Amino acid sequence: MANKDRNKTILLELGKLPENNQCADCSAPDPDWASYKLGVFVCLNCSGVHRNLSNISRVKSIRLDFWDDELVKFMKTNGNATGRAIYEKAVPAFYYRPQQEDCAVLREQWIRAKYERMEFTGFYEGMLWKKGKEKGQFQRRKFVLSEKEFTLVYYNKEDPSKGPKALISIKDVNVTFQPEKIGHAHGLQITYQKDSHTRSIFVYHESGEEIVNWFNAIRAARFAYLKTAYPTGSDKELRTRITRNYLKEGYMEKTGPMQKETFKKRWFILDSQDRKLLYFKSQLDAEELGVVFIGTETNGYSVSECIPKRTRGNRWRCGVTVDTPDRQFVFMCEQEREQREWVEALREVISKPMQPQDYTSKSHVTSIHTTGDS
Repeated sequence: MANKDRNKTILLELGKLPENNQCADCSAPDPDWASYKLGVFVCLNCSGVHRNLSNISRVKSIRLDFWDDELVKFMKTNGNATGRAIYEKAVPAFYYRPQQEDCAVLREQWIRAKYERMEFTGFYEGMLWKKGKEKGQFQRRKFVLSEKEFTLVYYNKEDPSKGPKALISIKDVNVTFQPEKIGHAHGLQITYQKDSHTRSIFVYHESGEEIVNWFNAIRAARFAYLKTAYPTGSDKELRTRITRNYLKEGYMEKTGPMQKETFKKRWFILDSQDRKLLYFKSQLDAEELGVVFIGTETNGYSVSECIPKRTRGNRWRCGVTVDTPDRQFVFMCEQEREQREWVEALREVISKPMQPQDYTSKSHVTSIHTTGDS
């Protein structure tokens, strides 16, 4: 059983330590309250804000309330110095840190920015529902985004000591909302490059606020990476490369290089920024079956509507032909409207001038074909 007087003495002694003798949030002297979920000592005024963050912080008086042994042990392990190292790790130089005499709104938003929005940790973490490989079921997984290290990792188990399932570089990450595809109003698709292939992770969260926070956190990390990778680029230029929606997505039927092979139904994504037409067996596949690089007309690329004379196995009749320097691709759409939309979207990409990075992308693609689906 906890010893009330002993624990009170321990807490008062902890509060007198140099790292704890000022409020963790406004620097008021001799704080009499503490958050036993965050492990920090705070003043009476700031404790009121913490009470409104009950899912994040819980406060007690170190003089008047009862503390059990485990909570006292937690406070000894943590403290204001530890809290600052975590929650104030990356406070911008311009950011105003409220003091004791400042108005309530400044103190409240400072506290919420630190502990609720975790704006200054340099990382963002939480639980998301992720589509698994087996049976396509969504399972809760822990994700951690590090803006400092430019990485996104997730764990198959909630215990991080088991090590991450995947470590993803922010360098090639894209994130886009896909509610219809995922079947959830808060569905998010995260794509990245691995071994010259495009990998996709499909996630959602029950809270709309939380999934939007993840979306913006990934965008913030991407922007920080781009500022480092392209130091001379203007904010306006870099903003267009943070994340993007795909120009066109949908099912088409596809045949092989001889145009005598059986047509197969595939899910296609046209990524105009990377000039790639990717195709998948289904719309929620984790990895593409193949990629077609889409260059410019001067480099030998074109697209047109067509009615193939020799086809086998196709159910759809509205053809699209994509000519590249390497081969001709023939796709079939179900409806004329979809045929027109695909042709217009592909022509839009073909009409765009090639950028220096596009030539690098082309050398990595060269019409990749995997798992025998050509």
